[in-house]
Amino acid sequence: MWKSRVLAPPRLFSAQPAHASIATRKSNAFRSARSLHRASLSPAAGTLATHLSRAAASAAALTPRTPFTHLPQTLPEVVADDLPIISVDQRKVAIGWDTRTWSRFHNIWLRDHCRCPKCFHTITKQRLYSTFDIPSDITPIRVESKIEGLLVTWPSTEPHVSLYPWSWLQWNSYDPPLHAKNPLEEKIIWGSGIQQSPPTVTYEEAMAGDDRGLFKWLSNTDRFGFSFISGVPATPEATEELSQRIGFIRETQYGRFWDFTSNLAKGDTAYTTLALGAHTDNTYFTDPCGLQLFHLLSHVGGTGGATLLVDGFYVASILKELHPETYKLLSEIPVPAHAAGEPSALYRPSPPSGYPVLGHDSVSGALRQVRWNNDDRSVMNHLEPDLVEKWYDAIRTWHRCLTSPDSEYWVQLQPGTAVVVDNHRILHGRSAFDGRRRMCGAYIGVDEYQSKLRVLSERFAPDAVLEATVHLPDTTVGGRSIWNTAL
Repeated sequence: MWKSRVLAPPRLFSAQPAHASIATRKSNAFRSARSLHRASLSPAAGTLATHLSRAAASAAALTPRTPFTHLPQTLPEVVADDLPIISVDQRKVAIGWDTRTWSRFHNIWLRDHCRCPKCFHTITKQRLYSTFDIPSDITPIRVESKIEGLLVTWPSTEPHVSLYPWSWLQWNSYDPPLHAKNPLEEKIIWGSGIQQSPPTVTYEEAMAGDDRGLFKWLSNTDRFGFSFISGVPATPEATEELSQRIGFIRETQYGRFWDFTSNLAKGDTAYTTLALGAHTDNTYFTDPCGLQLFHLLSHVGGTGGATLLVDGFYVASILKELHPETYKLLSEIPVPAHAAGEPSALYRPSPPSGYPVLGHDSVSGALRQVRWNNDDRSVMNHLEPDLVEKWYDAIRTWHRCLTSPDSEYWVQLQPGTAVVVDNHRILHGRSAFDGRRRMCGAYIGVDEYQSKLRVLSERFAPDAVLEATVHLPDTTVGGRSIWNTAL
């Protein structure tokens, strides 16, 4: 899952503006695509073949199941410098990035993904051409390898031409997959050593109008799973305004923005002075909140109340390495949960059997979510008899890893320092305390958080596809490229 599970003292992420130098249309179009392929997609470096015959190109694309033959078209006998080789048959188009690396795209897939203004609304970024009008046996009239990308002419009453940038095709290659769509590859997992240099931004950075500090803050949160914000005025008003820099505040049974003490005003142990073990919030929701931001406003007449943070992805990596069967059980057995402390509310997830402790992406298989709150767990009445003892052994091992000194990061928060945590990854808790503590904070939806991060990434850290296609005509309309990899 991860190359290493031990984090060296991290350096804080710094957002830098992206500067793309474009020497010529040709070099920018293909070299960016080639850079994407070599740096991110294939471990083997190689030079694109520039003098292969059409017959040799076709032979490289052959597979036992789908032999490729050329349709009648005027392809040059010698492929132009820096352009991929193409080969076509009645069902697919094959693209040779180098002599050993090919991508194959079905004709119907290519036609469905045309992004000309007639097929794709350049402002709304929505399809205009009906997928269901595409013949199942559609075959291109002509396929050409151009500097800008793959140019395909389709049969229709008025011949229709589609352009697919090389970098975009590499990113979206599915036969075979070339771009590793594993969201955890850019994550930095950590243990207790994070205390040496925790990710932090200042309140002034986060609130600055140019949004660079906000991008730094959210990038820290995306990579580490949490981030401190220093220098926050110790008021609920300033904290609420800070929360809204990310997105809409999510209202729950606890209200929209919390400002509370240990008076059990709400039916939850968070409103007491009791210690709270490492947990994620909202395990009783079908869609738990994405981020939780909290800020200690004051603590008078007592001590204690240290904040606990644990990287669930780090603990999961240890579990997978040392206890693979336990990891498997926690990835498969759903855990029901409830929130029942308020007489006016009784929350359970849908389906009521709940979700596994470790949730994975159904396509990539990557770990995407940790859901664990033993205090909110409901009755485990759906276990197979022969799994009961195994499951209890599994959560005992999970708990032992969570509470290991190597996993726990304890910090005594002070007024003026807020913290935001990714509730799909980071478990949080606290030690018991006495005296009067005043805490405030908010939930923010995972979709709002990720949307804001994507928007800022477009501006300050465009990916290779955006950089390679920036020069193409009619690409950026209404402030967003039609080739954005999120579309």
